[in-house]
Amino acid sequence: MAQHKVSLPAKLINGGVAGLVGVTCVFPIDLAKTRLQNQQGARVYSGMLDCLTQTVKREGYFGMYRGAAVNLTLVTPEKAIKLAANDVFRQNLSRDGQLPLWGEVLAGCGAGTCQVVVTTPMEMLKIQLQDAGRLAVQRSMAVPAPAPSLAAGPPPPGQPTPPPRPSATRITLELLRTRGLTGLYRGAGATLLRDVPFSMIYFPLFANLNALGRGERGCQGNAQERAPFLQSFVAGCAAGSVAAVAVTPLDVIKTRLQTLRKGVGEDSYRGIVDCTRRILSREGPSAFLKGAACRALVIAPLFGIAQGIYFLGVGEWVLGLLG
Repeated sequence: MAQHKVSLPAKLINGGVAGLVGVTCVFPIDLAKTRLQNQQGARVYSGMLDCLTQTVKREGYFGMYRGAAVNLTLVTPEKAIKLAANDVFRQNLSRDGQLPLWGEVLAGCGAGTCQVVVTTPMEMLKIQLQDAGRLAVQRSMAVPAPAPSLAAGPPPPGQPTPPPRPSATRITLELLRTRGLTGLYRGAGATLLRDVPFSMIYFPLFANLNALGRGERGCQGNAQERAPFLQSFVAGCAAGSVAAVAVTPLDVIKTRLQTLRKGVGEDSYRGIVDCTRRILSREGPSAFLKGAACRALVIAPLFGIAQGIYFLGVGEWVLGLLG
């Protein structure tokens, strides 16, 4: 069977649509993951369900989607770059329709490296917005409520007022003003350390799971394009959950480094090594797996949906409508 070539514009559209659909479905769990990973010392939440329950009670239903606008805006180029880059690398590394394991790993490495250009500022802004609710709860727990008074008036002098609710625009402008463009790329090294190994695990594993039971072994490039929706979805979920849990310690480090506002008694870090050392000494090895279940629950359906839509060929359909 001749291999069906998919154009780069179609790949970009497929990746973008897949990212939008996937993020919309799993964003509340991602918010819980960020808040759980940033907990140090005093525990505001006992787990994912408690975090989501408290979020709905205190911030309303849409509180679970804090930071979603940033993610939905930037996830389109991020996922488009990631999925399209992987395909381009795979096609260029293939010889006579066959791609060895080292080629699959190298293609995943290239895809993970390319996406960091968009992923780092997206994660930087998203984390500040997601974690604002946790910091507000922690402040309310630390500061006792004032005694009721018959006379309403402004808070007494010296009593701290809560900081204004952050917005993506305000955070971006503040970072550009104080730190320049590099401010948006804080934690880029940690993001690279997370995303490159993730892609090196995910894409080869997905390609092989997606090729099970179809075609000749070692010809995953053709087999992927013949995969039915359900098989692509299941393969994406399985590969995504495995890769997500494997790199969770790196995700914890990245999240801590990119969080600008810290709670009471929480550490600030000077870099990846300092962050790793302090987490290990203060919280123990188990801290590196904080949010692992949430991360698996986010990544599995996210990439399952992404790969399913990607292989449905939405991009080709859109380009066909446009003539």
